[in-house]
Amino acid sequence: MATTRTAHTEWEGDLLQGSGEITLDSSGVGHYPVTWSSRTEDPHGKTSPEEMIAGAHSSCFAMHLSSELGKAGTPPTRLNTSAAVSFQPGSGIIGIHLTAEGQVPGIDEAGFNAAAEEARVNCSVSQILTGTTITVSSALSS
Repeated sequence: MATTRTAHTEWEGDLLQGSGEITLDSSGVGHYPVTWSSRTEDPHGKTSPEEMIAGAHSSCFAMHLSSELGKAGTPPTRLNTSAAVSFQPGSGIIGIHLTAEGQVPGIDEAGFNAAAEEARVNCSVSQILTGTTITVSSALSS
């Protein structure tokens, strides 16, 4: 069964001086202020579409990696994933770098790296961002 999640943004003013607020409608967990300068300069306590994409991508990547490790019979004890989304005004998103560190009993570094690469390619957020350069670094931790 498919699920749909929704969010909306209310924006006031022009691009450079205006501001908006992103509301996560489906979960109701928050309202997040956004401005052009939070995308291109210091965030000053505001978010950006790229930061929201980074959150979505890091969580999707973690879930997919956990699933792959579990299917291989080596479920993780802990995973710490992150996504760094690079934005260039005039060009848009120019790249995403994912990182994964994990405590995974019974797997070696090569196996963990292979699972991380599979998750990089096949998590649903990576799939929707096809055409964007997405890289990954991964390491087991003790």
